Amino acid sequence: MTITRVNRFIEERSRPPVPADGNWPTPKIHPAAEFPFKGLQKAQPEGYAQSAGTPTESAIVVDVGASTLKVGWSFDKNPRYLIPPLLAKYKDRKYNKYCAFVGYDAYADATTRGQIRNAFESYTSVPVAWDVMEGILDYTFIKLGVTGEGSINRPIVMTEPVANLGYTRRTMNELLFEGYGALSVSYGLDSLFSYRYNKGTSGLIVSSGHAATHVIPVLDRKPRLHSCARLNWGGSQAQEYLMKLIRLKFPHFPARLYMEQMESYLKQFAYMSKDYQQEVAHYLDWAGLEAGNDIIIQYPFTEQVVVEKSAEEIARQEERKKESGRRLQEQAAKMRLDKLVKKEQDLQYYEDVLQQYQNAPTKKEQKRILDDEEFKDEAAIERIIKDLKQKIQKSRNKDLGNPADEASLEEQLNKFPLLEVPDDQLDEDGVKEKRHQRLMKSGVEARIRAKQEKERERARIAEEKRLDEEHRINRPSDWIAGRRAQRSALLAKIKEQARAKADSSNRKGLASQARMKTLANLASDGPKRKRRGGGDYDDDFGANDEDWGVYRSVAREEASDDEEPEPEPEVELRAVERELLEYDVNFTENDTLDAQNDWTKSLMHAFLRGPLPGGEESQREMHQLHLNVERIRVPEVIFQPSIAGVDQAGIVEIIEGIVMNRFNDPAQQRALLKDVFVTGGNTLFRNFEERLGSELVSALPTDFTTNVRAASDPVLDAWRGAASWWSGSGTSEKAAATVTKAEYLEKGSDYTKEHELGNSISPAFG
Repeated sequence: MTITRVNRFIEERSRPPVPADGNWPTPKIHPAAEFPFKGLQKAQPEGYAQSAGTPTESAIVVDVGASTLKVGWSFDKNPRYLIPPLLAKYKDRKYNKYCAFVGYDAYADATTRGQIRNAFESYTSVPVAWDVMEGILDYTFIKLGVTGEGSINRPIVMTEPVANLGYTRRTMNELLFEGYGALSVSYGLDSLFSYRYNKGTSGLIVSSGHAATHVIPVLDRKPRLHSCARLNWGGSQAQEYLMKLIRLKFPHFPARLYMEQMESYLKQFAYMSKDYQQEVAHYLDWAGLEAGNDIIIQYPFTEQVVVEKSAEEIARQEERKKESGRRLQEQAAKMRLDKLVKKEQDLQYYEDVLQQYQNAPTKKEQKRILDDEEFKDEAAIERIIKDLKQKIQKSRNKDLGNPADEASLEEQLNKFPLLEVPDDQLDEDGVKEKRHQRLMKSGVEARIRAKQEKERERARIAEEKRLDEEHRINRPSDWIAGRRAQRSALLAKIKEQARAKADSSNRKGLASQARMKTLANLASDGPKRKRRGGGDYDDDFGANDEDWGVYRSVAREEASDDEEPEPEPEVELRAVERELLEYDVNFTENDTLDAQNDWTKSLMHAFLRGPLPGGEESQREMHQLHLNVERIRVPEVIFQPSIAGVDQAGIVEIIEGIVMNRFNDPAQQRALLKDVFVTGGNTLFRNFEERLGSELVSALPTDFTTNVRAASDPVLDAWRGAASWWSGSGTSEKAAATVTKAEYLEKGSDYTKEHELGNSISPAFG
């Protein structure tokens, strides 16, 4: 989706009103699809018993589909069993026996699901796992009540895909004739059986099944298979495409997704859009989302139980917190008072010591007083008395809330008199005191320089502000362009910071790899110097200022308080946006970062979470799938295969190419377009026939009449057509399409007969 379209979406989309009670309405939530386990399917032996009177006339009809095998008797109106071509086989260690589960029984539990195998190659209708196919046929014939030992002793009518491989048919012949003792075998195309059952004579058959979509032209009941076309898109590809879309949409979805669930979601929620471009442009509008465009599917989850406290308990807890705070304040005040009293007592004690020292009659007595108190001289006593007075005054000012009475920095520079006295005029204690005063003066001078630097910085900022204001007044267009450029740079910086933060947690990300590479380089063997005082070897990392840049690139901790923090780009961005809102008439509230991050105006939020607010802290919402655009996007692929990356023409282009390029007679072209017959399970999407008809009208010349109709049952009509063909055809017609066991034994497994419903160009079918 382009940036222009996103901006138009944000501008045109109206914010939904917040409900008066603050609670959003509860949407309809669908449970996650379960595995299609059908339970025990009872055997139906009455059909086999009914066919015993005419074993050569009653055939077992098998519609071999890549999704489902439909099995029944030729005298039935509907198939007796619908069986997925699946087999799960494993060894039960408890009973030391091998167990086989066929069809829906393979979904019985986790053990059987873990051993499932499909008889067909992926995305095709070609059987490749013949042991699985044999197990499915065993299951089928047992359920049909076949009691013959080693032989079903009945004819078989079986469907096959367009352009079936010779090897596949040969292997199937060997299995049916030699493995099951079939009396005869007849093969035909499922789509032609369905067209015959629905009374078709001339037209185009659009058959879209589980593995592929075929377009077969038929003229005067004669299929023109040499003009047939294939689109490599069917139900299996649609399921996989939906799975990919969901995984891209919810990459961290905690529950496991299965292909069987995708099939259920397509059947239940997907539909064909009548006008895809128009509908997808407004699919995420609030009106559509609230009307049901957004489907919520809930997967099982375990919600964290949070015990809610009553108002009385909350009030009591707050009161206990306040009481605890008061006690802490009282304890702190008492501790400060005790410390102050202790300092005052110490001050009084040292003043008494100083008084005793000054009143001592002899130097010997003075030395004794200094030794008892562990002082070197009188100056040491005076310093500690001075420090105590300052601490007492500071504590009293803090308790009273008065500002500290400190001299100005300039005045403090005059409090270091010894710095002007030469060292030769001072004794040893005086030299030490001079060094101490020099250090103190350096600190005061550093503070003065920092204060002056701050004043200069404030003056510089004020000057920049004044120049910027003059720039805005004199050249407003340039000023606005500069602010917009600054905003774009800040947005890029915010995006880069978010990307770097996400990448830092990924050990395979570029940032982590660069950090580990730097650490490896630092730890690599190389020339090192000895310590100055001897000892072990050591590197010189940290000796240069540049080393701290390396340290910052590998350190994970936050910057220290001594380092000047960089201004937050979000704060700068909001300041720039406030100026643009005030002075740029083309910049509105909808253009601000806060508005674009607002979930009510977020296209991404509507795509991921629908029309209601969502929070990932909720386990319930983390286990929810939201299907909206996917409901029309997946079915649309048959008309626009490029959506799913399929390098083929769409179904309408294929039909146009067949009719207009492969048939030159206008009468034949009109005959084909007058009956566009739709069959197959992948055509069950709502509005499929209507959409196909409207697309054909748009693509074909205006003087052509197009009629699109669907099979009475796109899934079962192929089986019904095969059953009605066998039961309604004469002996000669069946003989022309059937390979008997005698012919198989005589002519081999490759022998086949071309007929009007099979993979051949043959006379008309009746």
